Amino acid sequence: METMIQIKDVTKTFVGKDNTVEALKGINLDIHKGEIYGIIGMSGAGKSTLVRCLNFLERPTSGTVLVEGNDLSVLSDKELRSTRTQISMIFQHFNLLMQRTVLDNVCFPMEIVKTNRKNAVERARELLSIVGLSEKELAYPAQLSGGQKQRVAIARALATNPKILLCDEATSALDPTTTKAILTLLKEINEKYGITIVIITHEMAVVQEICSHVAIIDNGVLAETGTVEEVFQRPKSKAAKKLVFQGESAQYEEMKGKRCIRIVFTSNSSFEPVIANMVLACKAPVNILLADTRDIGGVAHGQMILQLPEDDGAAEKMIQYLKNRKLEVEELDHYVG
Repeated sequence: METMIQIKDVTKTFVGKDNTVEALKGINLDIHKGEIYGIIGMSGAGKSTLVRCLNFLERPTSGTVLVEGNDLSVLSDKELRSTRTQISMIFQHFNLLMQRTVLDNVCFPMEIVKTNRKNAVERARELLSIVGLSEKELAYPAQLSGGQKQRVAIARALATNPKILLCDEATSALDPTTTKAILTLLKEINEKYGITIVIITHEMAVVQEICSHVAIIDNGVLAETGTVEEVFQRPKSKAAKKLVFQGESAQYEEMKGKRCIRIVFTSNSSFEPVIANMVLACKAPVNILLADTRDIGGVAHGQMILQLPEDDGAAEKMIQYLKNRKLEVEELDHYVG
């Protein structure tokens, strides 16, 4: 698969009057053409700094960013501006021009590259139709809902026919229903136009909704990468586990037993009431600490975290029971305590 963005040993250090902050520490990442790639991390992890390095709004302290094989660090200012027309960005707070109509907001990037006004208006109307806002072309941003503002921002980002769309917390200011609609729109744009989309977020649900691959950033370090399904089913790093199943924030201080397991169900898993049958077969109770389902790439996945009996013999019997039914079983360290 063709590589669209290649990040090699990228670091970013901010030097202040009183302190130095290493925002990124040796990041290596490949994003392929046509992917919807999620970059996720908690607040302050460095993910927004990373996305700004992808179009050199922030110049890395060291390392290399290549877009379609072109090293951004060696481009002249003119060449960099030309490259940036192929890398559009949408933001959490929309960044619309409040004194301009919706139509003129979408026309704005084309004005910068000196597109003929007639052609710009024609293109803007085409894009407003794509995002479902044709009837709002003469409205002003203050007259729009949050979801409508983000649709205008998406239309504006597409105005120069970019190959890459960077979304920095683009749904964080929206309610869940509007978020789902915006993510559906982004997926449709990706499928129809083949645009590579990079989504920066702190919400695992956003990644699971539309991304094919994910990178987890933790304290400026790349903690884990893989397909969304792989990371959900078998998270390896502490940061990934925290995002997938609550991690450290889900410690239950009053529980007596210390041994916990995580099991993963997919649409291919048995419909047998496996936990109830396991309890009956093993003649010992369990505590269900977490249970949920997620839709990953249109396939239902479920997870459950169980606290096992203190008796090791009963606990081992339960683990074997689950494995015999082809379920993924992972033992969790220090989940209760």
